[in-house]
Amino acid sequence: MIKKEMIAMLLAGGQGSRLGVLTAKVAKPAVAFGGKYRIIDFPLSNCINSGIDTVGVLTQYQPLRLNTHIGIGIPWDLDRNEGGVTVLPPYEKSTNSEWYTGTANAIFQNLDYMEQYNPDYVLILSGDHIYKMDYEVMLDFHKANKADVTIACMPVPLEEASRFGIMVADETGRITEFEEKPEHPSSNLASMGIYIFSWDVLKKALIALKDENSCDFGKHILPYCREQGQRLFAYEYNGYWKDVGTLGSYWEANMELIDIIPEFNLYEEFWRIYTKGDIIPPQYIAKDAVVDRCLIGEGTEVYGEVHNSVIGCNVVIGKGSVVRDSIIMRDTVIGEGVVMDKAILAENVTVGDNVVLGFGEEVPNVRKPAVYSFGLVTIGEHSTIPDNVRIGNNTAITGETVPENYPDGVLAGGQVIVAKDGDL
Repeated sequence: MIKKEMIAMLLAGGQGSRLGVLTAKVAKPAVAFGGKYRIIDFPLSNCINSGIDTVGVLTQYQPLRLNTHIGIGIPWDLDRNEGGVTVLPPYEKSTNSEWYTGTANAIFQNLDYMEQYNPDYVLILSGDHIYKMDYEVMLDFHKANKADVTIACMPVPLEEASRFGIMVADETGRITEFEEKPEHPSSNLASMGIYIFSWDVLKKALIALKDENSCDFGKHILPYCREQGQRLFAYEYNGYWKDVGTLGSYWEANMELIDIIPEFNLYEEFWRIYTKGDIIPPQYIAKDAVVDRCLIGEGTEVYGEVHNSVIGCNVVIGKGSVVRDSIIMRDTVIGEGVVMDKAILAENVTVGDNVVLGFGEEVPNVRKPAVYSFGLVTIGEHSTIPDNVRIGNNTAITGETVPENYPDGVLAGGQVIVAKDGDL
């Protein structure tokens, strides 16, 4: 095996439970984003744009769609004889069988994979963030500071800091304090969950903590390295970075793509985002259709009106329908006369004629108020909505629903329907 200077380990096994029905049957990194992409496309594209040609993708929860999407890595130029992309699910050993129980535990279980490349450095990434970053610049920073561990950080509002691992660094960037999700943060410099480790340092830490329950980088590995006197540095990043971990942040990040001057630009020639492309026909906009400020995927047919929305590939929007401020994922069919405001529809959804999605005042969701909020209507994949029903805000629907699921033709705000084959 050829020795590699730096390899990447991409943690893509997350369930993403705060995305509700969107991740009931699919891992969060495989959720569609920006019409034609999936969330994992962003860190994978960052890797190849940064010159990293060896990437291990650690999968666990509902991996089928993720594995199918990655394949042998052709879209990202990661189909290599030496290195390339390798999907790394948990596997049965001769002595025991064990799921990945924490971020660091997942990396520890793949020591053999890393060992074969004998890297100088290992880049640890999360598979569920939207951003562009040149990891080569971060590596230069790591080398220049003779660091053992470099943590990508960015300033966040102080009121949000308790959601993150928080760093305190001196004027050289060396980390003097590290707190994991502190109640009273002493800084607003937050870890982005992106780390470069010198290989020998990472290996020793993983082996030393191998018996730690649910071993995690933020809770266990970083504090251990600091206690051992290792040199930890904060690499400050000031570009666009979004953790699309909630329905609200996911909706917001998609909507930001259609700003007149988007903060996150998908059209830059020098830093392309690659994805698996399908051989499908071009989009079709009918004569009487109205489309403004939208992203619309290939193969989509629009016969109604679409405003300020992100539409995936192979979607049909029927005559007389009006879609506003919504996300519709691929292979979804919207009937005629539908009115849709602030909705997120997953893949392969069918919406009947004369349906209203999103109306009335916002009330908390009865089942999962923290998940189904933000005034959104959220519909899981392979769901069916019958004709002539009205659906309020902060609602969730999953499965093949029928008129009997809607008393008097209405699903009131904050309610949930889990129909046949549905899963919240």
